[in-house]
Amino acid sequence: MGRGRQKAKATKVARKLKYFSPETDYAALERELTSASSATDADDEIDYEELASKYGVDDDEDWDDSGTSSR
Repeated sequence: MGRGRQKAKATKVARKLKYFSPETDYAALERELTSASSATDADDEIDYEELASKYGVDDDEDWDDSGTSSR
C-alpha cells in the first residue's frame, strides 16, 4: 500500500475514534468503583510490626535521606 493510501486510512481510523461515543453504563461504573473502594478500605490497615519482623528490620537503625543505613 502506498504512503498516501496508508495515511488516508490512518486518518479515517483516527476520525472514527475521535467522534465515537459509546453508550456509558453509569450504573455498572458506579458498582465497579464502589466495590473497588470498599476493597481498598480493608487494605488501609497495615501491620508494620508484622512487616518489620517478616523482613528483619530493626527500628533502631538510623536511615539517611537516600534510604540507606548510616551504620
